[in-house]
Amino acid sequence: MVPQVKNSETLNVLMVGNNPIELSSILDRLNQTRGGKINTEFAFDWKSSLQCLAYFSPSHIIIDDNIGKAELKLSVNKLQSFRKTKNIPITVLKNSNYQESLTEGILNYVLKSNISPDSLYKSLSHSLKYRQAQEYLQDAFRKRKSQLARLLHL
Repeated sequence: MVPQVKNSETLNVLMVGNNPIELSSILDRLNQTRGGKINTEFAFDWKSSLQCLAYFSPSHIIIDDNIGKAELKLSVNKLQSFRKTKNIPITVLKNSNYQESLTEGILNYVLKSNISPDSLYKSLSHSLKYRQAQEYLQDAFRKRKSQLARLLHL
């Protein structure tokens, strides 16, 4: 089943990886979703990601784990610390479940061998909903922290 993107919905996806053939394959699967518009930008490492972010505001970030452990860790850490991207969900494309994975800052992992337009779209939409729920809970906690402190001191 090919996922239906709402006509008013626009996905802005920053794709980071060092293999243009694999990235274009992922882009093909994204473009197989029917309906809304999909804007993509490509980067090959953290530095080119930063250059893209100067003019592009992604709603999702997809990183191919072929960029290497060090570059993956650097990219995730920098994206999480950068004000413009700290709340954007990051999905990592993996070659295998047997590889060691980072967990901090990454909301989703997708095996490349199992990627279909439906699974990729669902992965992106679920990670966005999860990130929105995290933000809501953080805001609610900040707003009610003083109330909670007063209750604990009674």
